[in-house]
Amino acid sequence: MSTNLPSTTLRDLGGLGNRPPRLGDCVLIMIDFQNTYRTGVMALDGAEEALAAGARLLERARAAGIPVVHVLNDGGEGTPYDIRAHIGAISDEVAPLDGETVVVKQFPDSFHLTDLEKALTYLGAAPGSGKDLLLAGFMTHMCVAFTAQGAFNRGYRPTVVAEATATRSLATPDGSVLPAAVLQSAALTSVTDVFGVVVPTVDALPA
Repeated sequence: MSTNLPSTTLRDLGGLGNRPPRLGDCVLIMIDFQNTYRTGVMALDGAEEALAAGARLLERARAAGIPVVHVLNDGGEGTPYDIRAHIGAISDEVAPLDGETVVVKQFPDSFHLTDLEKALTYLGAAPGSGKDLLLAGFMTHMCVAFTAQGAFNRGYRPTVVAEATATRSLATPDGSVLPAAVLQSAALTSVTDVFGVVVPTVDALPA
């Protein structure tokens, strides 16, 4: 039966809670903030605004003294994800500082066949440690959403900062175009159904 009212989420049914964590209780994971998404074939709608939000989030995390992990996708030489070239490098605005962890991946889920879980354990953020994972980056519907799912599946509590993500318009199976804003909203809604919490802005995170 069709209704205009939203369905009960799986998080609500499972008693998982929807309260955002305190920034000081998190590890920040910066996902694929690469030049890849600022120009050329992979340029995203709202990439610059999301990058600026990511830079503010990173500044807050560093000021709070919480661990930061940078993830980047390596697609190989000659691709838009070539981490050996400027196009695939992490953008200067959010570049890692000495001592911050960098994890290289080749799949949308940042945990899949990487050292991310080992790095989080080293940083004191193993599942059940009381540390939440704070996610931001590119693309909302792909690596951000799949990393949130991967985190949930491994027993972590992920939270996505919506304004620090962006995606692109895509063709649908029926040949129409799904605008980037709609795809982003759908991806974030999928996260909130079960995998994690979504906060709209950097400023919405409790200090």
